[in-house]
Formats: sequence, structure tokens, C-alpha cells
Amino acid sequence: MCFSATASFIAGVSLSVLGVATVKKAKRKAEIPFAMIPLLFGIQQIVEGMLWLSFRFNAPLLNVTMTYLFTLFSHVLWPMYVPFSIGLMENIAWRKKVLSVFQATGIAVSLYLLYFIVRFPLTSEVHQHIVYVLPHVREQPVLEFYLAATCAAPLFSSHKLINIFGVLALLLFIAAYWFYTVAVFSVWCFFAAILSAVIYLHFKFQAKANY
Repeated sequence: MCFSATASFIAGVSLSVLGVATVKKAKRKAEIPFAMIPLLFGIQQIVEGMLWLSFRFNAPLLNVTMTYLFTLFSHVLWPMYVPFSIGLMENIAWRKKVLSVFQATGIAVSLYLLYFIVRFPLTSEVHQHIVYVLPHVREQPVLEFYLAATCAAPLFSSHKLINIFGVLALLLFIAAYWFYTVAVFSVWCFFAAILSAVIYLHFKFQAKANY
């Protein structure tokens, strides 16, 4: 997370354990990608923990590697992965069509941001929190499309807890942006990790309903 190496590692390990438990509750192959989100969040938090260590021990190679790896998670993976994983679970035709639009939007945003990650220098700095210095990510309408793919797409799922996931994701982004504008992606990724509990509950209640 954005606050310290210790906090990042604790969050990362905890989320990874929760992620494994969530995947085990998935009953269909189509559910596995969405069930893996807590585990992926856990890996992302561990990556940022390693990034904190790179600052502490002045390890430039580790710093560059973890900076790029974290940014690939936050800027490239999530916009296309979230609507994709939700779309796989959807059985209602019109909802699936709407989610396919969000999938296309997410892929476009991911490829756009990937271009700038590859094309321009990417660095990370510590200003009480970790700040990822990447041009164009907060341009309009890039940010709006990013939020559409990650937060609005879940609202079109037929599963209520996934709807709640989308609402909370947006509210947490607003909170992160309001209080930690410069470090918004680092802080939001920690806040978003809290949403892993919602995902776990989705599969837990679904398992009970099918019992």
C-alpha cells in the first residue's frame, strides 16, 4: 500500500490468502477470473512493498522493475480485466452486450496507457506516499473511460454484490482523489483491495444459495 513497506506486505499476504480462499469457492471456470481479483490485489500490494524497500535500500534496478510492474497492474491490467471477468459470469444477453462495450473501452484505455508507459520514462517518488509519474493518465476523457471500465461496468452485472463492488470502487476512488490527489493510484489500489471482501462474500453467498 502507499503508507509503508510493512503495511504493503501485510496487506499483500492477507489478500493473497483471501484470494486463494475466494478462488476455491468458484464453481465454474467462467467465475475464476473474477474470483482471482483478491489474489491479484495481493500480488500488487507485495510489489509495492518491494518498491518501498527499493527506496529504503537505494536499489535502482529493483525500483525500476517494481515501478513498471505496479503500473502494469494499476494502469493496464485493471481497465480490461474487470469488465472481462464480470462479462464471463453474465448470462443475461442484454447485460452481456453492454459489458462487451465496457470491455472494448477497457482494452482501448489499457493499450493507450501501455503506449505511454513504453514510450515515455516512468518513475516513482516518495512524497509521504508513493507517486507514479506518468504523463497523460489523468487527461480527459482517459480517466473517465478508465473509471467506466473499472467502476461502471460492475453496475450492469445481474449480481447484486458485484453492483456494490462497482459503487464502492467509485466512492473509494473519489475519496483517494480528494485526499491523496498526487498519489491517487497508489492509495486507490489499497482502498480497492478492501473490495476483495465483497468479492469473497459474493462467492460465499452464491455457494450457500446453490447448496
